[in-house]
Amino acid sequence: MSKKLIYSRSEMAKLCEEALKSRGVELEDIALIAYNQQSRYTPNVSMDVCRESVLKVISLRDIFHHVLLAVELDKMAEKGLFEGPIQDIIANDLGLFGIDEVLGLDVAGLYGVIGMTNFGDIDVNKRGIIEKLNVEGKKEGIVHTFLDDIVGAIAAAASTRVAQIVNEELANMVPHQKVTLFDDEDFKDK
Repeated sequence: MSKKLIYSRSEMAKLCEEALKSRGVELEDIALIAYNQQSRYTPNVSMDVCRESVLKVISLRDIFHHVLLAVELDKMAEKGLFEGPIQDIIANDLGLFGIDEVLGLDVAGLYGVIGMTNFGDIDVNKRGIIEKLNVEGKKEGIVHTFLDDIVGAIAAAASTRVAQIVNEELANMVPHQKVTLFDDEDFKDK
């Protein structure tokens, strides 16, 4: 009997949620980071749209693969299954390693440059569950090297998706008109 390799979006979301939960991360934790980031720019943003965005993001095939890989890499490092220097580099979350951030940037990059910028903010400031994962990952026998970046990337992608939804709603509220750079008073005299 062959193993299942292709999953539906709902199956991928469920498997991502289970993998994240197995490492102490709830989807609500991720939605809260997205909410806190996006509420700085959109004061009336709701947690519901942030939750919905997290669910949408983790239902994407690329994200599914990233989440499962990140969780497994951290678990393997906890068990000492890597050889040579890479075991210590991953287990100690060496600041100059950077491959964990590359995976995070790849996830956030699915939502363009703004997604990557949002990821940079989240990665540097380590709020909420990401701070908790980072602190726990410094303890002996616990590795969250890849997980904290994947969680931050999902939050960044969800935050960017929220911004896109808000902008789409605004665009639909404003009457459609042709606007060019030369319609701006500041540019007419130049």
